[in-house]
Amino acid sequence: MAGYRKLSRTADQRKALLRNQVTALIYRGKIVTTESKAKEVRKIAEGLIALAVKERDNYETVTVTAKVARKDKDGKRVKEVVDGKKVTVYDEVQKEIKKDKPSRLHARRQMLKVLYPVKEVPAEAAGKKKNTKEIDLTAKLFDEIAPKYADRNGGYTRIVKIGQRKGDAAMEVVLELV
Repeated sequence: MAGYRKLSRTADQRKALLRNQVTALIYRGKIVTTESKAKEVRKIAEGLIALAVKERDNYETVTVTAKVARKDKDGKRVKEVVDGKKVTVYDEVQKEIKKDKPSRLHARRQMLKVLYPVKEVPAEAAGKKKNTKEIDLTAKLFDEIAPKYADRNGGYTRIVKIGQRKGDAAMEVVLELV
């Protein structure tokens, strides 16, 4: 007996499907799919969440000095004339950043092997590249989802049956984060 469901797909198609659904589950919080796909997605998602819960506080805060371009009220860089050339003016700023310890960095990379990159497009700029932003799902796992499940030992997802699909009578379910 196999250790996983084949879902009537080749290995590369199955891997892409599961990665896509795990990414959607973590980004949106719930997805609607068939029961067998949901059970496979649940395995992967719970593993990622468990990894995030285990490594959520495994970082150190470091203060760094960074050069940032000075900007005017319109958001454009301030330029100054030096020796006949226009030069951008920079200010030094102190920033605090989170520096991952090695095990958390490894966990982040393991998550990135599974999760696809997600781009969020604002509603008013639909179909345009302007104002799109990349969502960091690993940061979402560490900062939002892991603290929510810190005192929970597994069971981070729930499968709720919603009935049969009209076309092929496959059992549809809602897979959601608890």
